[in-house]
Parts: sequence; structure tokens; C-alpha cells
Amino acid sequence: MNFEQARFNMVEQQIRPWEVLDSRVLSLLETIHREDFVPVRYRKLAFADLAIPLDCDQVMMRPKIEARMLQAIELAADETVLEIGTGSGFVTACLAGLARRVVSVEIYPELHEAAALKLKDKGVGNVELFVGDVMGGWQPEQAHDVVVVTGSVPQVPEQFLGWVNPGGRLFVVTGDSPAMEARVMKRLDVTEWSQESLFETDLPRLLHADRAPQFEF
Repeated sequence: MNFEQARFNMVEQQIRPWEVLDSRVLSLLETIHREDFVPVRYRKLAFADLAIPLDCDQVMMRPKIEARMLQAIELAADETVLEIGTGSGFVTACLAGLARRVVSVEIYPELHEAAALKLKDKGVGNVELFVGDVMGGWQPEQAHDVVVVTGSVPQVPEQFLGWVNPGGRLFVVTGDSPAMEARVMKRLDVTEWSQESLFETDLPRLLHADRAPQFEF
């Protein structure tokens, strides 16, 4: 399989038509080898417009959803990111290519270990990986400029809001299958937020998300 041609086709036929025009994001997707983060048995589907299955009943988001998310959070090179749900490690690598530092937490040890090996192999050094349950007591040492949630939640858990610096952004997918809403929320000050609805999608539920106190906007 010609991975370079498939990568080019993914960008030109899926991502650009979905209004992803940010040159930094497009450059990342053209240079980070997505196929190396896909389970071996699905490698030939690495650039297909579908959610690729991972272990533990998780999935890699469709490429165009990853791209729209990366564009929408408007990461600056001096910012820090908290990723909730390391998954395959591909989005982690993309975030690391845009930000100063990424902290990523994964509840499933086997996904954490596989992603850690791939990120190390790629020489991604500005990432700190943790195993933990954000709904069961795990929390970051400090707030971050951007928080990215790669699983869905019914509504936004209250603790997620506290992990965003003033002026920062939160990407989150809320609602119920099959019609969930992806949005970016911007923290204007201590208590005020604005939000932008991006698109409809459907992602696996973040484990234990239904237990957490929710904040409804």
C-alpha cells in the first residue's frame, strides 16, 4: 500500500473539504504517520473516513474529526494541553506538535503502555503520560491552556472547567448517541464562558462519565 498517496488523499479529499485550512494542522497531518498508531490489523484503513477500533472498546476518531478539533482549539506554540483519553497516542502526537507541553491521561493501562511506546519511538519528548480515572479522583497538578476530551460525556463535568486557565479552551463532545455535539468552550474569566458548536458526531462514552456532577450551559 502506498501510504504517502493515501495520506495525501486523506488530507485533500476528507480534511480540506471539511473546512480544515489551518496550515499548521495540515502540515502535521501530512508529516505524522497515522498508520504507525493504528492497530496492525487495521493499518490499511489508517486513512479511511471511519472510526478505527482500539482495544478496550475504544476508537480512533475519524481523521476529519481529529483535524477539525485540532483547528478549533487554536493551539499556540507556548501553550500547555491536558488530553483526557490518550487512546492510540496519535492525537497526543499531534497536540505535542502544536503545543509547548502535553499532559495526557488514560484510564486503560494497556492503551497507555502502547501509546507510550509509539510516542517514544517517534521521539515525542514534550509529553507526560499518566494512568488514571478523571471521574475517580485523578486530577492534573495544574490548570492548562487547553483541555481536550477524546471521549463523550452526557454534559460537561464540573471538574473539567476548573482545569482550564482563564483565556483557555475546552474541546468536548456532549450528548447521547447517535447525535452528539462537538464544541469548543472558551474561558473568558473566572466564571464566564463562551461556546461554539462545531459539528455532530458520535464517540464512545468516557468511562464513569455518568457518575460525575455535570454543568449545563
